[in-house]
Amino acid sequence: MSLLRLFSTALLALAVGMAVMLLVKSNTLLSLFTQALIYALFASGIGLLLRQNGMVSFGHALYFGGASYLVGILLQLQWTSPEWAIGVALLAITVCAFLIGLVIVRVPGIAFGMLTLAIGQMFYLTASRARGLTGGADGMNIDWGNALWGVPISALLKPAMLFGVTWSTLVLVLLLLALLLRTRFGAITEAVRDNEERARFIGLTTLWPRATVYALSALVTGVAGVLSALNTGFVSPESLHWSVSGVTLMMVVVGGFQTLWGPALGAVVYFLFKDLLGEHATHWMTIFGVALITVIVFSPSGLAGALQRLGRGSVPRARAAGH
Repeated sequence: MSLLRLFSTALLALAVGMAVMLLVKSNTLLSLFTQALIYALFASGIGLLLRQNGMVSFGHALYFGGASYLVGILLQLQWTSPEWAIGVALLAITVCAFLIGLVIVRVPGIAFGMLTLAIGQMFYLTASRARGLTGGADGMNIDWGNALWGVPISALLKPAMLFGVTWSTLVLVLLLLALLLRTRFGAITEAVRDNEERARFIGLTTLWPRATVYALSALVTGVAGVLSALNTGFVSPESLHWSVSGVTLMMVVVGGFQTLWGPALGAVVYFLFKDLLGEHATHWMTIFGVALITVIVFSPSGLAGALQRLGRGSVPRARAAGH
């Protein structure tokens, strides 16, 4: 995709978000969309790790809930303003993930996934028992104050405004990731992913790119955690549990991780599926499981891959009709 087409697509996506923000009047529907978009960012973080490193993480909820907790603790202690609290939390998440990544990305395959699971559960148990700092199993409320970046909190938390902020953040993050992966860094990480031994043979350092991708995926997930804290004004240890990572990983599989926007699509489909079936089917998760198996069997590249194949197929047919 050319740069012009990339920026045009991003502008079109922003315009679509603004249209939804203005046309949809149901606060319930807008709140559902906002929650779906937050998890779309979360899924994009896991999808980035899977796409560029070829690694599956079962512990990325650590960065999702961790970002929320860090913001909440900084605001509770009144050490800084909400804006600085967000910046410090995201920076801390990224640095910690990079340091952790320097150790665990050396481990291949399923062992990597088990390590991420163990690290994530360790922090989950810590948050559950540190009642004085995190509120323990009861969780903690997050006091955002009166304004954020000059916008009154009362206005920012309106469903339409929060949807617009979340949608714009998702589009911006995906655009920045697409631009980054077009650089030499993207080519290096793909080379390391495809054949690490050959990459070393031609003189590439493999550890630093892998750790950097892991840190970037944690940063994207941390942004989702901050938006979740803003959306709910609350955080609990459940946001750190491995099951949250597991559900988000299902979203990645459904959407497909070969494209940057695939995991986000999977998250939106999951939440729409959950909302529509949840009202009519007690065991909606079983139905979603069947749908997940169907996607894996008939479209291993996910819904995004299926849509791309349909798009490529329609172009030749249109040209043939023209002749």
